[in-house]
Amino acid sequence: MGGAVSAGEDNDELIDNLKEAHYIRSDLVEKAFRAIDRADYYLEDYRDSAYKDLAWRHGNLHLSAPCIYSEVMEALDLQPGLSFLNLGSGTGYLSTMVGLILGPFGVNHGVELHADVVDYAYQKLDYFIKTSDSFDKFEFCEPTFVVGNCLEIPPESRQYDRVYCGAGVQKEYENYMKNLLKVGGILVLPLEEKLTKITRTGQSSWETKKIIAVTFAPLVQPKQNVNGRPKSVPLPIFEVRTLQDLCRIAIRHTLRQPIAMGEGRTKRRVSFPGARAMHRYGPRFERRRFCRRFYRQCVNSMVLHDSMIPTAMDDCNYPGGVEEEEEEVEEEEERACRRVREDLPEEDEEECSGNEEEKNKGGCARVEPPVNILREKILRLPLPEPLKMYLLYYREK
Repeated sequence: MGGAVSAGEDNDELIDNLKEAHYIRSDLVEKAFRAIDRADYYLEDYRDSAYKDLAWRHGNLHLSAPCIYSEVMEALDLQPGLSFLNLGSGTGYLSTMVGLILGPFGVNHGVELHADVVDYAYQKLDYFIKTSDSFDKFEFCEPTFVVGNCLEIPPESRQYDRVYCGAGVQKEYENYMKNLLKVGGILVLPLEEKLTKITRTGQSSWETKKIIAVTFAPLVQPKQNVNGRPKSVPLPIFEVRTLQDLCRIAIRHTLRQPIAMGEGRTKRRVSFPGARAMHRYGPRFERRRFCRRFYRQCVNSMVLHDSMIPTAMDDCNYPGGVEEEEEEVEEEEERACRRVREDLPEEDEEECSGNEEEKNKGGCARVEPPVNILREKILRLPLPEPLKMYLLYYREK
């Protein structure tokens, strides 16, 4: 199943294609997809196929096509603080993306039939937490997985706000799946060859919507024990966070706030209809957006040569503006850059000028990627090293 969009050269290009084809329609879903590289969930020998819009299977490992995951994420209508149950959680790719949206006070559970796949999912989860540049940009709800058949969940188990099943559900199990939902909850599952969204509107009332045609392997039927009764698969418990964990969440949230404020400025109404779309996606403003990013990096890096700033200004100086605040922001950033270069010592200026010719090729100068500001702030806190590492989730970078 898949092949609805063209392949990408990397994860961002794949997401661009999904967005252009309207499989990804919301900002929350787009950010979650961009934050996690799909190729990280492939075996090393198969990474070349990661950015194709195709399903992948190797042994017990399986990933659905990106267009299917996009439709699932959009249909689930995820919000921070909700509870989520993933039936057939597989490699954990979908559960990890969901965790980026649920935030630290959500619930993120998965049930997977194969023990080796659960081990693989935990390996990939640990790799994401320890190495991904995206981890510090989100408040994350870490998924928990259990081994078992999702058709053996006890009927008295707790219910969830959102449920997804990653295998074809036979018609006789439809009510079983519905009973896993809270009132107001959403269930997304392949039912009768259609990806289906079911919303529980009351204790015994439902709304059903067919999304797209899909082909999924059917759910594996439970095996009978010697006494004739199926096994019971207990779901992960709803754990109350420790005070220490709550403190870590609060400290990281507080330190992250200025970063978020700097990145998400409130903009005024555009001056003519359609101007915002032109600003965000039109080629006319592409270099102007690059210029603004360049100025922000100037302020953060503190190592740019003064001759680089006028070059960026000259190349990115478009007349007029789409939004009133654009000019104010650019002027403010330009003044900040001037203050930075005035404070540069002579040796830094000489070092930068030595590479000026190479850096200024093609217009605006290319700068190194910005540092992880949240990490730097934590490392500067007057705390013991073990506590700093705890705040960093023991990340090495």
